[in-house]
Amino acid sequence: MTKEDRFDAKMDQVKGKITETKGKITHDKQEEVKGRAEGLLGKAKEKLEDVKDDVSEKIIEVMDKSKKK
Repeated sequence: MTKEDRFDAKMDQVKGKITETKGKITHDKQEEVKGRAEGLLGKAKEKLEDVKDDVSEKIIEVMDKSKKK
């Protein structure tokens, strides 16, 4: 995961939490739900990048093993 991708995912989570809190304070359910959704999007991006990293590591392992044969 690149630093930019991780930062982007965390920013979505932070923005979502801010929006959600704003919705709670103002009793605006739509804003609250929007914030939750934005936070979940950030978490999903983070998980996707983790999977990409795992797959890349596995590919490198397989390539290394095939070179040794």
